Amino acid sequence: MTNKTYKDLRSARWMAPQDMRSLGHRSRALQMGISRADWEGKPAIAIVNTWPEINPCHAHLRERADWVKRGILQAGGWPIELPAMSLAEQFVKPTTMLYRNMLAMETEELLRSHPVDGAVLMGGCDKTTPGLVMGAVSMGLPFIYLPAGPMLRGNFAGRTLGSGTDAFKAWDERRAGTVDDAYVEGVEAGIARSYGHCMTMGTASTMTAIADALGLCLPGASSIPAAD
Repeated sequence: MTNKTYKDLRSARWMAPQDMRSLGHRSRALQMGISRADWEGKPAIAIVNTWPEINPCHAHLRERADWVKRGILQAGGWPIELPAMSLAEQFVKPTTMLYRNMLAMETEELLRSHPVDGAVLMGGCDKTTPGLVMGAVSMGLPFIYLPAGPMLRGNFAGRTLGSGTDAFKAWDERRAGTVDDAYVEGVEAGIARSYGHCMTMGTASTMTAIADALGLCLPGASSIPAAD
């Protein structure tokens, strides 16, 4: 396998030709403060970021994207952050499953329509991992998946709480009349104490573990807590 030269890169089709269309691409890059030295001779790497303000699983991905940009720059690439829909499992009604394939299509078309040669996919909440990965696979560009990571375990009244599992238990105990509202409110306040997806082996952890096992992440990345 031979290394590609700059003219072989997909992004060079946008930026390198001496024609009117590429003049427009270059002038608009310069308009944003991106200099020729930032793109010439370098692969453009998309950072597909599913950060929103209403998904606690991804609350740290806005900052984490800046770290990814630094890594791409250090490796000699041109980082381009592209926001994508987040699919917050806790808030999207009636279910995020309705929108998983929409995220896959969005990811595929984001990569197809922009001058990028590879991608870093950033997600972790239940449907974002399969959505991002399916879209990138369909596009056929090299990519790596960066899991958001599980949240830290919860605590209340001297007990360790697991996300999801202990919420169901507390609610059943309330329905049975064995605990009062104050107890349930304490569980609510203590069950999720950091950003990151559910720390139990639910859908989010299972999907990121599968991505890890498939070799789509840095080895072991799916088990690193979000807070770390």
